[in-house]
Amino acid sequence: MTQAERWMLPDGIAEILPADAKRVETLRRNLLDLYHRWGYELIIPPMVEFTDSLLIGMGRDVDLSTFRVTDQLSGRILGIRADITPQAARIDSHSFPRSGANRLCYAGQVLYTRPRAPMGPRAPIQIGAELYGVQSLQGDIEVISLMIETLHMAGIREIHLDLGHVAIFRSLAEAAGLDADQQQELIRLLQSKAVADIERWVEENLGSGDAANWLRNLPRLAGGTECLARARELLDGAPAALRDALQELQQVADAVARRYPQVALFFDLGEMRGYDYETGLVFAAYSPGHGEALANGGRYNGIGAVFGRDRAATGFSTDLVAINTLGANGKREAGAILAPAEAGDREQGDQLWQTVQQLRADGEIVIAAMPETADADSETLARCDRELCREGNGWVVKPRSQ
Repeated sequence: MTQAERWMLPDGIAEILPADAKRVETLRRNLLDLYHRWGYELIIPPMVEFTDSLLIGMGRDVDLSTFRVTDQLSGRILGIRADITPQAARIDSHSFPRSGANRLCYAGQVLYTRPRAPMGPRAPIQIGAELYGVQSLQGDIEVISLMIETLHMAGIREIHLDLGHVAIFRSLAEAAGLDADQQQELIRLLQSKAVADIERWVEENLGSGDAANWLRNLPRLAGGTECLARARELLDGAPAALRDALQELQQVADAVARRYPQVALFFDLGEMRGYDYETGLVFAAYSPGHGEALANGGRYNGIGAVFGRDRAATGFSTDLVAINTLGANGKREAGAILAPAEAGDREQGDQLWQTVQQLRADGEIVIAAMPETADADSETLARCDRELCREGNGWVVKPRSQ
């Protein structure tokens, strides 16, 4: 490696420099305060865990995204977390169990072996909330509402909410008698939205019949609120689990529309995101002009069973840096006050120190000039719109002449 290459970071790994770091940190604090006001308690899970607990029940995508290292103390394999959700489920099951509702929130960095999207980050700061022990739709509605409030706090006002339900495909696959390999192939086609290929596959593997017709119609069932009425018509006679899923989608959509009438609702009944481990309603938030989901989540009942405690669960997460970048987050930082490098005698120096400390206690930014850089530190001087000046027997703040 040449000297010129030593400063380079791996692809998808980025540092956050002061101006952006302050906005990101301010948003993080504000969001955690928001979650606290909703009753969600903060957890800080470790960056690494044994893969035996970190990867169980989370599906193939999380497994492939997880870096693995060998623990030099135990010889066992450790995983560097690619998702905080399984850690929250472990905490709900063992470290912080409750008999009723358990509301947990978190904010921490995760690491992916590969970016989730082209040119995407591999070390995002994931922030989110999980609700355990609540089976009713009221839990899903609360989590979706908190997700929307999260984006609003980040300054993102125009939101499109995408709703789906994994029970729709699962019930149709069961009715059609698809084996695991057939399900995976059809899921791949549904994810690509390849309608012609889906019709060809159904014809070759299922031929005719009700189940085949239902699966042919599935990729066409996407759109606004009218989509649910169309689904009831095209999927007439489908299994009861599918009808229940449509009813759940309608109830959640009605509640969200009443709370957030400005949020555009979109339904995709062939949505396969999270199919590996999610069990019910799935949702994602988008903003016009931004191709990737800003936040997503869903119901994942039963994940705690691998830890010995089967619990209802729903939650969401988002990339803190991404929503900070996209949103109008934070106000322009106030200018700083420049304190002189030299104060004169000892008594004046003590007075200067006390004045500086009081200003800082009042929330002001006070930067002390250093003797060797007082005239050359242009970056520091550019931040300071005021300065401390000796006046009479004390120090006063005055506008700084540029």
